[in-house]
Amino acid sequence: MPIIKLSPAERRRLTAFTTCIILAVIAWVFAVLSNPHNFTVPKVIVFKNAPQRRAFHSLQSDTINATVQGNGWQMLFSRINDDNNTISVDLHTLEQRDYVVLGSQLRRINTSQPANRQIIAFDPDTLYFDFSSRRVKKVPVQLLTSIEYKKQFDQSGDIALKPDYVTISGPSELISRITAWNTDTLQMDNVGESVNKQLKMQSVKEVNMTVYPKTIQVKIPVDEFTEKTLEIPVKVINNHNYYNVKVLPQKVKVTFMTSLTDYPDMDDAFFEATVDLNLWEQKGYHTLPVNLKRIPPYCRIVKIEPAVVDFIIKK
Repeated sequence: MPIIKLSPAERRRLTAFTTCIILAVIAWVFAVLSNPHNFTVPKVIVFKNAPQRRAFHSLQSDTINATVQGNGWQMLFSRINDDNNTISVDLHTLEQRDYVVLGSQLRRINTSQPANRQIIAFDPDTLYFDFSSRRVKKVPVQLLTSIEYKKQFDQSGDIALKPDYVTISGPSELISRITAWNTDTLQMDNVGESVNKQLKMQSVKEVNMTVYPKTIQVKIPVDEFTEKTLEIPVKVINNHNYYNVKVLPQKVKVTFMTSLTDYPDMDDAFFEATVDLNLWEQKGYHTLPVNLKRIPPYCRIVKIEPAVVDFIIKK
């Protein structure tokens, strides 16, 4: 049961008093937030008009603090909903000096800022840069793939990249360490036909470095594969003493997967099966394993029958 029992009139007075307090607090908050305030927000630097004759490296972070003039409401929501969190910094003055003063570009920068949220200062206001000699170099494209093929389908020929080289430019020390440039990963599933796609090169992380072109054309031949079996003659290698060697059997059956396009052309001339006589002379083998020294590209060996052969040496 309540400790203090109020009459209906007293409850009405208490309710009115509480309502007045709440309304007063709300009015005070609105008044405070409506007043002008200076507040700090982080801004990401985006460079433009980089010098072409000098390779540069920024000596500070790519994020700086900007002092913005606005009201309390804008300050309250600045970190929640800031769609315009970048500023564009012009680097054309780096052709003559090694620093850029942001204050001198304040009027231009504010043209891309909301009219009610103008920037009045930066921290730091001066950006410093380190310079080195610039180098241009051509490097091969490195294709990254993650491809899943349909059952019985696979890559059936060489991948064609156009172009297969890109031109990179930037600081000599950095460029000298780069031997290839990766593409974005080509991800595909359930592939059952040849691929012909435009693919982006991986983006440059360093501000003072460029890659051209930014996209390449990728062509991957894809075909359906099937089994084929051929009889391949067995050759003896490492017969240094010129023994009269006879292998039994003299041919082995090689079963392999090949594309339907290449199937009619596949014959024993594309394969070379060998046995190594050193295994008998040096290790005392009584039978010799068969190795395929040459197989056609994009063929997959299923089995070799027999996998080992007997041999007779006539002295």
